[in-house]
Amino acid sequence: MSAPGAALPRRTMPASGSGVVPQLLLALVCGGYATGAAFGWGSAELALTMGDFGLSGAAGLAAASCFWYGRTHSSRFRPAWLLFAASSAMAGFGNFVWGWYEVVLGRHVPSPSPADFCFLLFAPPAIIGLLVLARRPVTRAGWVCLGLDSWLIGGSLLTLSWSLALAHTAHFAGETVAQAALSLAYPLLDIVLVSMVLALHFKRSSANRSAINTAIAALALTVLCDALFTSPLLREHYRSGQILDAGWFAGYMLMAYAPWVAREEGEDGSRPVPHSGRPIAGSLAALTPYLAAAVCTLGILYNVLDGHHVDRVVLFTGCTVVLALVVRQGIMLLDNISLTQELAQKENHFRSLVQGSSDVIMIAAPTGILRYVSPAAAGVYGREAEELIGSELASLIHPEDLGRVVHEVRRFLAAPPAEEPTTRIECRFRSGNGDWLNVESTVNRHHGGLIFNSRDVTERVRLQAQLQHTAEHDPLTDLPNRALFTRRVQQALAGRRVTDAGTAVLFIDLDGFKAVNDTVGHQAGDELLVQAARRLQDSVRAGDSTARFGGDEFAALIIGDGTRDPAAREYRILEIADRLRATLSQPYLVEGGTEVRVNASIGVAFADPGITPGTLMRNADLAMYRAKQAGKGRVELYAPQMQAEVVRRAEQATRLRTALHDGQFALLHQPVVELDTGRLTAVSAQPRWRSAQGILFTPDEFLRAGEPGRGDAARSGDGGALAELGRWTLEKAVEQAAHRRRAGHAVPVHVRVSAARLLDRALPQKHVEELILRHDLPSGALVLELTCSDPRVPLEELERRLESLRRFGVRIALDGFGSGYAAMSALRRLPVDVLRLDRELVDGVAESARLHKITAGLLRIAGDLGLQSVADGVDDAEQVRALRAMGCTHGQGQAFAGALDEHRLRQALDRGGYTLPGDSADGPDELLVGGALPVRSGAVGSAGALAHAPLRSHNETPVPPT
Repeated sequence: MSAPGAALPRRTMPASGSGVVPQLLLALVCGGYATGAAFGWGSAELALTMGDFGLSGAAGLAAASCFWYGRTHSSRFRPAWLLFAASSAMAGFGNFVWGWYEVVLGRHVPSPSPADFCFLLFAPPAIIGLLVLARRPVTRAGWVCLGLDSWLIGGSLLTLSWSLALAHTAHFAGETVAQAALSLAYPLLDIVLVSMVLALHFKRSSANRSAINTAIAALALTVLCDALFTSPLLREHYRSGQILDAGWFAGYMLMAYAPWVAREEGEDGSRPVPHSGRPIAGSLAALTPYLAAAVCTLGILYNVLDGHHVDRVVLFTGCTVVLALVVRQGIMLLDNISLTQELAQKENHFRSLVQGSSDVIMIAAPTGILRYVSPAAAGVYGREAEELIGSELASLIHPEDLGRVVHEVRRFLAAPPAEEPTTRIECRFRSGNGDWLNVESTVNRHHGGLIFNSRDVTERVRLQAQLQHTAEHDPLTDLPNRALFTRRVQQALAGRRVTDAGTAVLFIDLDGFKAVNDTVGHQAGDELLVQAARRLQDSVRAGDSTARFGGDEFAALIIGDGTRDPAAREYRILEIADRLRATLSQPYLVEGGTEVRVNASIGVAFADPGITPGTLMRNADLAMYRAKQAGKGRVELYAPQMQAEVVRRAEQATRLRTALHDGQFALLHQPVVELDTGRLTAVSAQPRWRSAQGILFTPDEFLRAGEPGRGDAARSGDGGALAELGRWTLEKAVEQAAHRRRAGHAVPVHVRVSAARLLDRALPQKHVEELILRHDLPSGALVLELTCSDPRVPLEELERRLESLRRFGVRIALDGFGSGYAAMSALRRLPVDVLRLDRELVDGVAESARLHKITAGLLRIAGDLGLQSVADGVDDAEQVRALRAMGCTHGQGQAFAGALDEHRLRQALDRGGYTLPGDSADGPDELLVGGALPVRSGAVGSAGALAHAPLRSHNETPVPPT
C-alpha cells in the first residue's frame, strides 16, 4: 500500500491555448529567430531590424498577452501577470529606442540613453511579480525568514559576482559616473532577479504550476542574456541581431505563452489537486540559504588563498550574509522550540484522549500485526493492551466474519482516500474469557496501515435481534407473524428448484374459538391458542414454516418433495392438511382443568409456476373460507372459480354502492292481509333496483343476499354494501310510513333487518329510536322482521336490545321461522310479537300431508304463545284456505298482491282489503295475480267490483308513475 494520497489520480483542466500545437508553433518561431541570428539574417540592415524591432515586438507581445490574461481572469495571481506585463512593456520600449538609434537614425546608441532607463525598469516589476507568485508565509517569522533567504541568495551572488567581475567594472577608467552606475545597476538588478527566481523555485504556490514554471523560465533566460551582455568581454563585440538576441527573443516569447499554458485544477480559487510530497525537493528548499552562504564563504576563501586583496564590498557583503545566516538560525531555533513545545502539548492531549477513551484504538501494520492498542482494551475486551500488541488481527476475529472483514479492508484500501476517508466494519471479536463480542470499528488509513477505533456493541446487537424477533413473531405463541411468513413464502418461491415441486400454503382457522372466549374466558382462549400453535409446529417438518396471523388464524408453508405427479402431490398435501385438522381438533385442557373442543377449517393452495407470494396466500385464504362455508371442520383445495366468485361479488357490491349513491333504488311495499277478513293490516318494505331499461329487480336478482361475517360476503365487500342497503331501506320505509300516516293510511310497516346489523357498533346508538322520533311514528307503527340465522350473534345482547326497542313501541317479528337451527332457541329467549313462516313451509302445504302437519304444529306453537303469524309466499287460493284452516292469522304473497309502488299501494289502502277464496257469491273463486283482488264495497266490498290487472311476473314491476 502506498502512502496516503498516492492512489488519488492527478487531473488537469485544459485551458485556452494549451496543447501540442501552440508549443510546436512557439518552438518554430524561436528556432527560426535563432537560425536567422546565427546566420546573420542575410544583410546588416535586416540584422539590425530583427535585433532591435524584433525584440521590441516580442516584448510587446509578451506585455499584451500578460495584460490581457490579467484583465480577463480573476484570481489571486492577477497582480503578478499585470506586473509581468509592465516589465515586458519596459523591455519592449527599451528595444524600440535602441532600434530607433541604430536603424532609423543610423548611429550608435549613446550611454546613458532612454533605452537604459527602460531596461533598468524591467527588473523591479518582475521582482514584485515573483513575490506575488511566491507561497505566502503565515507567520511574521516566516516573512522575516523569506527576506533573510532572499538576502542570503542575493548577497552570495553579489559577493561572487563582485569578486569575479564587478570590482573591475567599478574601477574602469575613462567612464563617467552615470556610465559606471549603469554598469553596476544592470548586474545588481539581475542578481536580485536571480535571487528571487531561485527563492521562488522552491517556494512557489502549488496552484497553476505550469504557468509559474514557464514564467520563471522566461525570466531566468532573460537574466542569463542580461548577464552575458553586461560581461566586459562580450559587450565590446556585441552587435544587434546576433545569437545573444535569440535568448532574449525566446525569453519574451515564453513570457507571452506563460499565462495560457495548461492550468491544473485549483486555479481561480478552486480546490487544489493533492499530489504526493517530494522529500528531496523539500530538503533542497530548506538547504538553499545555507548553500548560498557556503558559496559566499568559498568565494572569500578563494580570494584570500589566491593572494588577492579582499575588497571592502566583499567583506561587508560576506559579513552581512553571515549575520543574516546567524539571525535566521536563531529564528529557526526559537521557532523549533515553540513547535516542539506545541507538539509535546498536543501529544499529551492526544495521549490523554486515547488513554481515557472508552473506545479501543488499535494501529495495525500493513501485514495485519497490531502495533499499538490503547489501555481501554482491558475494560472492553478483557485483555491487556500489552498482550494484544504484536498479535495478528486476523487471529482475533471470528472465522465466519474474517472473509467479509478482509474483503471490506481490501476494498477500502483500493478506494481513493478523498472519496472514502473512512469505513465502518462490524464483526465478532474474541474476548479474554473466550467469548465472542460484537465489535463496531471505524477504520482510517495510517501510513499504509490502518487505525481501528472500536467499541463493544454486544448489547445493542442483542437488543436489535430481540426487537427484530419481536417485530417478526407473534407475542402470544412466538410463531412467525404474517410479515415473516410472507418473506419465507417469497424465499421459497424465488429459490425453488426442480425438486421443490409441490410446495403449498395452508391457511387454518379454528371453528368455535369465539365461543371458548365467551364461555370459559379470554385467558383460556389464549392457552388454547398456545397449545394449538405448539401442535401445529410439532406436526410439520423442520424445513417447513408455520405462522399465526392473529386471532384464531394460522398458516403453514409446506415445501415440496420433488414429486412430479400432480395427483401424488395433491394426495400428499391433503393428507398433511387432514392430519393437521385432526390434530388441532383434539380436545384442549385449559385453565382450571376445563376441556374444550374446537374444529379446524383448512384451505390449501399449491405454488404453481409463475405464481406470486401474494396470490398464493390469497388462494389459500379463499380455500379456507370456502371450507368454513361448506360446513367447517374440513379441508378445501383452492380452485380458480373461487377467485372468480370473489371478483363477481366485488363487482356486484360496487354496482350496489353506485346504485345507492346515484339514487337508482326504489322502495316498494307488499300488503300483509288478514286471512280471516281479507283486510290489509300492514305492508312489508322491499327494496328494488331500477335498471336502465326501467325494470325493478329484486335483491336476489342483483346481488346474492348474504349476512356479513366470515364468509364470502364479508370478504368481497357484500357485507358493507348490504349494510348500506339495509340502512337505506329502514330510513326510507320509516319516512314513507310517516307520509302515509299523514295522508290517513295508518298501517304498520314491516322492515327486514338482521340481528348482526341490529347489534352493529358502527351504527349510531339508538338509531331506530331516533328515526321514530324524527318522523313522529306512534307505538306499533314499525315492525322489525328479525333474521337470526347467525349462531355467532350473542343472544343475551340481542335480547337486551330487543327489549329496549319493544319498550319504545317497536314490534318484533321473527323472520324465516322454520329454517335454520337457531330459530327455536331465538323463539324461546327473544321477545317476539309476530312469527313469520318461511316460504318453504308454505309452498306445497296444500299437497303434502307431511308438510301440512309440520306447518300446523308450528302455527299451534305460535297460537299457544299468543303470537300473530304471517305466512310468506302465499301465491294461490289453496294455500290461503289451508293456512286459514290451520289458524294462520296473516299472509302475504301473489295470491293478494305483489310488491307495489307508492301510487298503487295508496289505491290498495283506499280499497281496504282483498276478497278471499269462498267469499264471492258469483261462480268460482277469482284471484288477481300481481294486482288487487276483488274489493267489496264498504268494509267487505262487492262482488261486482272486480277489476283485473294484467298478469305480470313476480320478478319485475313497472316503473312507478312520476
